[in-house]
Parts: sequence; structure tokens; C-alpha cells
Amino acid sequence: MTRPEGPPLSTATLRNLERASGDLASSTVAEMERRLPWFRRMPADQRASVLLLVQNGVAGFVAWLQDLQPAVRLTAEAFRSAPKDISRWVSLRQTVELVRIALELFEQRLPVLAADDAEHAHLTGAVLRYGREIAFSAATSYAAAAEARGAWDARLEALVVDGVVRGDAEESLLSRASALGWEPGAPATVLVGNPPSDDPQQVIYEVRSRAARSGRQVLLSVQGSRLVLVLGGDTEADDVLGRMAQAFGDGAVVAGPTMPSIAEAHRSAADALSGLRAVVGWPAAPRPVRSLDLLPERALAGDPEAEWQLVDRITRPLEEAGGALLETVDTFLEVGGVLEACARKLFVHPNTVRYRLRRATELTGRNANDPRDALVLRIALSVGRLARARGLW
Repeated sequence: MTRPEGPPLSTATLRNLERASGDLASSTVAEMERRLPWFRRMPADQRASVLLLVQNGVAGFVAWLQDLQPAVRLTAEAFRSAPKDISRWVSLRQTVELVRIALELFEQRLPVLAADDAEHAHLTGAVLRYGREIAFSAATSYAAAAEARGAWDARLEALVVDGVVRGDAEESLLSRASALGWEPGAPATVLVGNPPSDDPQQVIYEVRSRAARSGRQVLLSVQGSRLVLVLGGDTEADDVLGRMAQAFGDGAVVAGPTMPSIAEAHRSAADALSGLRAVVGWPAAPRPVRSLDLLPERALAGDPEAEWQLVDRITRPLEEAGGALLETVDTFLEVGGVLEACARKLFVHPNTVRYRLRRATELTGRNANDPRDALVLRIALSVGRLARARGLW
């Protein structure tokens, strides 16, 4: 800051400024109360803090006019530290309103204390320059506070995602997620894959910009060589998973099942991570691929949860349905999907085989005529036989 050009102020004018500083500070706070409804609703101790801030501002201005070097340093320190104390209960927009009112009164009250026109012009210019320094100091302090909050939010977000992966207690997870603005009742889906960059800021930008365009909540964390996302909302429509997959780097992207809330998202994370380990077994897997579509590869990789899901979703329904559905599907797969050969082996009409296969598709969601579904069915039947041999069902 440079001292404003012009003649020095007289000793009498400086004394007038010092005597008027207390009244000016009180008048400024009174004007704030009159013009700002939100300021009137503030507790008395907070309004007193603002009054102290204004008093320091007036005193610093008078000191600056008398001696530039130490006054500039002390004033800058005062205004840089003040917003840190009040930023918890006064927003940046509200601070701008307070500073505007204070400067308006400074411009009205201080120049009239000048002894002549030269001092009047000198004081007017000084108020403008001093107000500019106040505004920049306040903006710098709020920016530093915002950066600190952003860094804390990033650490908290990483803790939440890590808690989802580890399956932390529901209460602590919900409390931390709520602090980040996550809706507790929102469905949650976990996606895992490779990060698009080694730059954390670029990763955050890519993920958040795509989530914002999709209108979804998202929490993210880079854990070593993998990027983990917790995506809020329904994922069955609008290809939201496909759009979010574009935020990942090269390689497979696996999405776990959508859970009713973030408290249960650890199940989605476990399935997604299991799928990421096993997806190498299906080179033609889509991107993203659901962990449920990787059940055969996950079972072959030794995931007991995948084995149980294959039995529960395919083998058990076929057996409990009766009507030789399990035998028909097994035989159809054994003969290479040839309908007539299956009918001859079972001693039934081909239409009977068609009906049973259609019924099996309705029960399991898998069509034995589709190559991928045929693989899922074959492995599910094998896993079911092994589980029965071990007495697991």
C-alpha cells in the first residue's frame, strides 16, 4: 500500500479523527443493525465482535495516516485474522455487506473533519485506498478458510469412502457422510477402477463435473492404484453408470449392486472389488460391468459370496421349480445347445424342451441359448453340485 498523494494532515485534524473514531464505530454498527435484518438477529456477543472489528479498522486508519510502515503491518494482520474468527457465523456475502456499509460511513464522516479542501481530498482518497486493502484482506482470509475447509472435507470424504470399503459401523459412517451433505436415505452404488490421472485435483474435477451433469451425489477416494466412487441415486436409468465410467482411466470399471442407503454400501463395495479382481477372466466385459455379471469369474477366483449368489439365483430356483427344469438346462448345455439332441436324450418333444428353457429363463434371467448366459448357467450348476457335496445346501 502506498501513502496517498497530497499535503500532510494537520495535528488538529488527526486529533479530531482520533476523537471521532469511537463514535464512528458505534454509528457504523447502528447503521448495520438498521439496514441488515440478519445482523439484528445476531447474538449480542457476535455484534460486539463486529463493533470491535470496526473500532480496530478506524484506529488502524488513523495510525496509517500518521505512520505508514508499522501501521500497515498491524492493520493487515488485524484484518487478516478477524474473518477467521467470524467466518463461522458470517458468510463472505454478509461480510461484503458489512464492509460496504462501513466504508460508506467512513466516506461520509471522515472527510468532513478535514481543515480545508486539500485535506478533504486527501482523506477521501485515503478512505478509498484503505477500504480497498480491507476488502482484499477479507477476501484473502475467506479464501484461506475455504481452502482449509476444502482440505478437511477431502480428508473426511476419504475417511467415509474408506469406511464404506471396510464396512465401518453404521452410526459413524452416517454421521461423517451427513457432514459432507450426503442424504442418508439415498441409494448408493460403489464403482471401482483405475484413476484417470496421477493428479488428485484432476481426478476430483473429472468425477465431480460428471456427477454434477448427471445431478448425482458422489463421494470419491483414490486408494493406491484404484479409484473408488460412491454414487448416490438410482442407477438403472439414463446410463448414469456409463457416464460416470468415463471419469475413470483405462481398464475395467466394475459397479457393485445398488444398495438402499450408504449404511449398506459396504456390500456394494465388496462385490465391486471382488469383480475388479476377477474381471481379467472376461476380456470382453463391457465398461462398466456390473459385479453380478461377473459371478462366474468371481466364483472361479474363489469368492464364496459369488458362489452363494450363483446357487441362490440360479441353481436353487431351478431345482425348487420342479418339472425337470434343472435336468433340462444341464442336458441342453451338455449337448452344446442343440435342441433336438437335448429332446432325444430326455425322451421328450422339442417343444417341451423349448417350454422348459423359457421357464428357466423366467426364473433365472439367463437364456441358455446365449453364449454368455450359457457359461453362467454351466458354472452355476457346477458350483451348486459342489456346494451340495459339501453339505452347504
